[in-house]
Amino acid sequence: MIKGKTLLLYTLSIATFGLLGWFVLQQGYLLENITTQAIRTESVVVNLPGNVWNQLVNGFVSNLHHPLAVFIIQLVIIVFIARILGFIFTKFRQPSVIGEIVAGIILGPSLVGTYFPEFTAFVFPKESLPFLQFFSQIGLMLFMFIIGMELDFKALKNRAFDALIISHSGIILSFFLGIVLAYFLYDSFAPDTIGFTAFALFMGISMSTTAFPVLARIIQERGITKTPLGVLAITTAAIDDMTAWCLLAVIIAVVKSGGFFNSLSTIVLTITYVFIMIKLVQPFLKKFGTVYVSRENLNKSVVAFVFVVLFFSSYVTEVIGIHPLVGAFMAGVIMPQNINFKKLITEKIEDISLVLLLPLFFVFTGLRTQINLLDNMDLWIVAAGVITVAVTGKFVGATVSSKLLKHSWKESLSMGVIMNSRGLMELIILNIGYDLGIFGKEIFTILVLMALITTFMTNPLLEFIDWIFAKFEKQKNEEEDASTSFDILISFGPSKTGSSLIRLANFITTGKRKKKITAMHLTPSLEINPHDALLFEKEAFGPVRITGHELGIAFETKYKAVDDVEKEIIHTVNDNKYELLLVGSGKSPFTEKITGGKIKHIIESVNCPVGVLVDNNFRTAENILFLITGDGDQYLSSYAMKFIEPGTVKITMLNISGGFPFPQEMLNSSFINISENRTLDKTFLEQFQLIVLDIEYWKKVAAARSAWIAYSPSLLIFSKQKTE
Repeated sequence: MIKGKTLLLYTLSIATFGLLGWFVLQQGYLLENITTQAIRTESVVVNLPGNVWNQLVNGFVSNLHHPLAVFIIQLVIIVFIARILGFIFTKFRQPSVIGEIVAGIILGPSLVGTYFPEFTAFVFPKESLPFLQFFSQIGLMLFMFIIGMELDFKALKNRAFDALIISHSGIILSFFLGIVLAYFLYDSFAPDTIGFTAFALFMGISMSTTAFPVLARIIQERGITKTPLGVLAITTAAIDDMTAWCLLAVIIAVVKSGGFFNSLSTIVLTITYVFIMIKLVQPFLKKFGTVYVSRENLNKSVVAFVFVVLFFSSYVTEVIGIHPLVGAFMAGVIMPQNINFKKLITEKIEDISLVLLLPLFFVFTGLRTQINLLDNMDLWIVAAGVITVAVTGKFVGATVSSKLLKHSWKESLSMGVIMNSRGLMELIILNIGYDLGIFGKEIFTILVLMALITTFMTNPLLEFIDWIFAKFEKQKNEEEDASTSFDILISFGPSKTGSSLIRLANFITTGKRKKKITAMHLTPSLEINPHDALLFEKEAFGPVRITGHELGIAFETKYKAVDDVEKEIIHTVNDNKYELLLVGSGKSPFTEKITGGKIKHIIESVNCPVGVLVDNNFRTAENILFLITGDGDQYLSSYAMKFIEPGTVKITMLNISGGFPFPQEMLNSSFINISENRTLDKTFLEQFQLIVLDIEYWKKVAAARSAWIAYSPSLLIFSKQKTE
């Protein structure tokens, strides 16, 4: 859920900017009418000569309707509304693209156009729509170029067979069902000038697509990128997308040529184009990428050359008779696979494409979508039937084929749900069909709703599948021996902190139980592309893996891009039932804020003990000091026996208050020293590499700004489990 302050802030922002924008636009609209009327009636509004006043009014009205002025105000409104709704939908664990599509529908005739027609006529006049479409197509070309660049062919090779079977099973079944559906819808919904073949082919391809970019974002947000399911899903979606674009190119050629045989020349030219791009252009670009691999070498001329390749490729595919988006996608595919080159180029293009130009496409689609055309129950029944057919084709095809390949039921059902997500790719195909005159307004609206609903249902259905199988897993685990492993979660930000926490975990022992360590790094942003995510993950875990290798520690890794780091840590700990959480703090050791704010909320919300490491170049723990006050922190003495392995470190127990009797087993241990020292001076503390103390005692020490903190070694501040 959205936090109260954040929700209030965005509500006020929307209200303020909305009212301000509405006032400005409304005043402009009213002033235009008033001044125009004044001209018509030849009335004198101010004491100026009539011709001077008329010139001023005509100039204002002309400026108000100048194409550039109209486009600028459209751009401001579109970007603002799209970003706000995109942000809101991410708070409900939906892709931001859903909010941007909804923004387009809201600004279109379905809502604003129906209830505020003057506003629509003023901001989105009909004569401005071709201009808007032109820029949206440029944005789509840039976006498809990025999608082509993001394809990881190494991953495709690793899981190619399973992904190919699952992908094509879903495509074949969906395409077949789409053609069957077209048979029943053709007479009622196809334009008079369109033959059945063209209508059926586009219905088939509109049922068959999967939204690779949206799917990749969902998988990334769920933190399953490196899991078998995540790798298989991304590979399958990539193959699905490539197949769909190849089919689309053939279908466009067939439709434009009037038949399959008439399209043979277009198909031959397309095959020749693909051959030249792969065999001639790609090898040259590979050498090009090795030279211009660093930011220092990537100058404006290099970026300009990349743009030339992109737009010339789009131009060729348009001239051949297929769509320029196919050329943009192909240009991205043949770009050098060097990840640094990809990242640098993506940084140049992505923001302008995703933030500025792509929302224009969503709104342009929304301006074409008229939900109020579905004004009777029969049309809504047709819409329900189309959605049912779309879901059945992708879900059944992907699920059944995945299960036949001997994947688990959870993976198979999840694959069916994931491949059913359509999103942006579906909208692109629908708009191409609309531009070619294949789809009328009613069926176009129905198919846009289908794309929106099938994308929206992906995350909730995945959550439901996880919940169902988690219940079975929990029941299974309860029947087995629960003490097979002791699970520790390390959550870190900077890599240095991660390495220190790994070193700390190395000294924790669990007796006869097997120790299982998971290191987790979270990027505090949902809006990063897959290439950046890979780089962030590599940078974060690289030094940590080196440290683990040096110490001989095996551990698993978790990486996610999330909007709320604090919330994600809490959910991860509680959902996976970790028995110890270790985190780092970068705050000054002189402040109790080390255990305040987010750390405080995490400690209060997780169902396990928490250790907060205040790192002072922690490398080893040959000598550890436990500070015991007897004021509720007696549990630390059991931690000394339970977590620190006897024989490898020397432990000193210091009873600050002097009133707490240590357990007999601790008194008898040759590895534990009970200190009578009451002074925490520099000489005494120099022998230790780590001090362990309770969080409540730490708060008192920090509040009193105790002098010993200045020369203390690393601190491990423990918070006991809530049930302890």
